[in-house]
Amino acid sequence: MPDKALPSLALAALAVVAACRGTAPPAVDGPLGLPADVMAAGEAIDAAFLRGIVERLASDELEGRGPGTPGDAKTREILAAQLEGLGYEPGGPGGSWFQPVDIVGVTTTAPATWSFRTASGSVDLASWDDFIVTSGVQAESAAVDDAEVVFVGYGIQAPEYGWDDYKGADVAGKVLLMLNNDPDWDPELFGGNRRLYYGRWSYKYEIAAELGAAGAVIIHTTPSAGYPYQVVQTSWTGPQFALPAAGEPTVQIEGWVTQEAAARLAGLAGRDLESLVAAARERSFEPVPLGIVTSLAIANEVTSASTANVAGLLRGSDPGLADEVVVYTAHHDHLGIGPPDDTGDAIYNGALDNASGVAQVMAIARAIAALPTPPRRSTLVLFVAAEEQGLIGSAYYARHPTFPPGRIAANVNLDGGNIWGRTRDLTYIGYGKSSLDAVVEAVAAYQGRTVQGDQFPDRGFFYRSDQFNFAQIGVPAIYLDTGTDFLGRPAGWGQEQIEAWEAATYHQPSDELDDAWSFDGMVEDARLAYACGMAIAQADEMPTWNPGDEFEAARLAALAAEN
Repeated sequence: MPDKALPSLALAALAVVAACRGTAPPAVDGPLGLPADVMAAGEAIDAAFLRGIVERLASDELEGRGPGTPGDAKTREILAAQLEGLGYEPGGPGGSWFQPVDIVGVTTTAPATWSFRTASGSVDLASWDDFIVTSGVQAESAAVDDAEVVFVGYGIQAPEYGWDDYKGADVAGKVLLMLNNDPDWDPELFGGNRRLYYGRWSYKYEIAAELGAAGAVIIHTTPSAGYPYQVVQTSWTGPQFALPAAGEPTVQIEGWVTQEAAARLAGLAGRDLESLVAAARERSFEPVPLGIVTSLAIANEVTSASTANVAGLLRGSDPGLADEVVVYTAHHDHLGIGPPDDTGDAIYNGALDNASGVAQVMAIARAIAALPTPPRRSTLVLFVAAEEQGLIGSAYYARHPTFPPGRIAANVNLDGGNIWGRTRDLTYIGYGKSSLDAVVEAVAAYQGRTVQGDQFPDRGFFYRSDQFNFAQIGVPAIYLDTGTDFLGRPAGWGQEQIEAWEAATYHQPSDELDDAWSFDGMVEDARLAYACGMAIAQADEMPTWNPGDEFEAARLAALAAEN
């Protein structure tokens, strides 16, 4: 525990530990001193309610809840009506249930082949099978013209790690070919196998744009991405949404190529891809001009649309703390209608991702509303938009928060749910980063469960869901996810189920509610998230980031702005 952890939460957590050791803790009804009526309200979270929400949001009627579509609008109205029925008041600007988010959609039509040439030969890559490209600009066309291709290793500049893949090279106007992920072989470097933001595709496109590149192309492998190439195919085709451009640097072309395609390009340059990758693993790496020139022109359909975050507010009961808030988030969008699968199904229903997260947050909202006295701090239930397009809704909220960041006590985010049964453990993305560790540990111990950090650290989950945008404005965040140690199952079974789901169902039309789902684990996880949020809402002090954490400075600045 950090020295500056919440005093009241830390003491309560120690009481739970003392109980486990057989000593006599203070008499309390629940973890962290939560009284019996608070715990009883959480026990009312049940499978029937969760299933009903998932079934409604993942229905074909809502057509996959794509941003800016009629299904998106219907979804928002359903959620607002549900919150109103629970007794919440509108939590958006101007007394509205909605925080409108204007978005720009760019649908790219790429040519069937992308040609790369040298003085001695050429290679043609096939659209869909070998590469996927999207436009980096919100314009009717995007192009690179006779641009040199340069291999830039991981494409990272990280001075705090003494790492710079660019070494001052002039890459303006060039197409950059780069590896996915970040260096992961040394626990003292980039967090070891725990992927940081440097490993995210969004960072790689951003740094390429800052350096003036014309295009940025990431080499996909399933281990480095954390998902198969089919996810790239379904996620980066069709309308790609973003907030309206505001003059920030951009590249013309953003793309992915398969490992096999990248190897062909390396061969065209007279090089071996494995040797290039090996060189990129050294701090001394310098960009490698490949002697390849390429041109590519793509046509774009640019549309303007609007979506919205859905916000419901329950005022706190403590006059001294009611102007502070605990924010529960789950994204309400999915991919909408896209390329059909082998069965002809083209609706990406997003049942697990993320109708299940919405269901859990709505169940938590219902439990809080049922309390005889509201929590001391206010509660904001925020269903954010367009997460699948790059965390757009939560990014907009972070730029235009309805509470000052220094008064947002914490964010509790649920993105996905456990559909396989109860677990002995709980995955807590962000474990070790803040004083919220004490909260999660205490509630998990009350349930007889253990807390695990990110059990797939190479996937970079902390930077892939909406709590990341709250963290960037300094708000300590809990992102709770499915455990892997399932009751009544052999060791390794849980990881097998999760990885099999990712391989076959993640961002596919097959992400639908079916009779094989078990809601027992989801119920338990939702109850845990509820109790964690209640403990934060009732505590005398707000959570803190651990000293030296990457988000601590933003928190201190936010708090200073309130003084």
